[in-house]
Amino acid sequence: MRVHHLLIWVCMVKASTAMSISSAGCGTEKVCFSQPPNCDPAADPSCYFMASMPLSSALGISVELQGQAAGYISFGFSDDQIMGNDDIYFCGTDSNGTVQVQRAHSTGRTRPTIIPLGNVSDIRASIMDRVISCSFISQNPISTATTSGQNGSYFLLFAYGSTTDGLIQFHGSNRFVSDSRVDVLNPQIVQHAQHPPISKAHGSLMLIAWMTTSSLGMITARYLKAVTKGKGCCGKDFWFLTHASLMSFTVVATAIAFILEFAHIRGWRRGAHPILGCLVMILSLIQPIAAAFRCAPQHKWRFIFNWLHSVMALVIKVLAVAAIFTGLSFFDQSPEQWLLKVMGGFVGWEALFFVLQESHMLWKRKAEKESAGELGSTELILLILFFLGNLAFLLTLLSGIGMS
Repeated sequence: MRVHHLLIWVCMVKASTAMSISSAGCGTEKVCFSQPPNCDPAADPSCYFMASMPLSSALGISVELQGQAAGYISFGFSDDQIMGNDDIYFCGTDSNGTVQVQRAHSTGRTRPTIIPLGNVSDIRASIMDRVISCSFISQNPISTATTSGQNGSYFLLFAYGSTTDGLIQFHGSNRFVSDSRVDVLNPQIVQHAQHPPISKAHGSLMLIAWMTTSSLGMITARYLKAVTKGKGCCGKDFWFLTHASLMSFTVVATAIAFILEFAHIRGWRRGAHPILGCLVMILSLIQPIAAAFRCAPQHKWRFIFNWLHSVMALVIKVLAVAAIFTGLSFFDQSPEQWLLKVMGGFVGWEALFFVLQESHMLWKRKAEKESAGELGSTELILLILFFLGNLAFLLTLLSGIGMS
């Protein structure tokens, strides 16, 4: 054990069989908090479960903790629903696979500071098939920023993640929070907190922008430019007016979503999602600015702008899709991860229609059966099918966010 890790461990037990932790007595004898809601850890290995039961002496609580993780499971008592100034207990493994218990206090959103375990007894711990279980009795007063003692109400936080040589790593989206303060001495079944409306609005705007309007705008510029060239109004072709309108809406929706989330969080979240989001926002603003200063269509260097504009659009699209995947993981905490699977289906759907559109465009150029200025039935059919499928995926994900 390295000294600089500052880990104060107890219960160095490596059990060959899992402990017996179940949901029996939830709501009548003990406080229970789980994901999925109301799951039974004795029957479901994917159940993340925390329970506390007051001691008869009323001088402490008995705690049970179980979940499947690569290194640790943890829970904390908090004054609010975000990390910071929390009283936390970890149940995790070291480099030898030994299950150990530790206590910590968090300050802000940095790595929690390990503190002495204090008055904790009757510790039992085990790991089997990556399912970590532990139980103990704590007579430590619960200490947060504004309260201290067992006789109080707190938000419950549950998180899990990996460890490196016994050092806990950032849990990312692997967390869930109670919807209200909980009196740990009053047996009850604790409900999950819903995602705030601002976060849902942020996610919905990003889905609309980068699943629908941006895709249609890019398809218009790529595949309908030739078949609508010379047809338009106000001196502009229809393809250009459609492309510019859709992409402008995409940039505006992205900016609104960006501002909403930062105004809500009022800080910086660790992880890939905010980094990807910032890159998408910055590059999305560069695109229209660069387009405003492009050279004339007849200029000899115009092809350079066309290529850079197209490559930049593809890069932004890839980053936006990656940001959506990481963002959906915040909303979808189910074991099936069905929102991520739907998004994967959407990516496959777009890839399929890209291949179909490219194949048809190449065939048409080679066959020269239709004039460049004629909109054929094939382009129209492909566009309608793409839009309908796109809309189906979008509405499914929007419904998932709304129900999360």
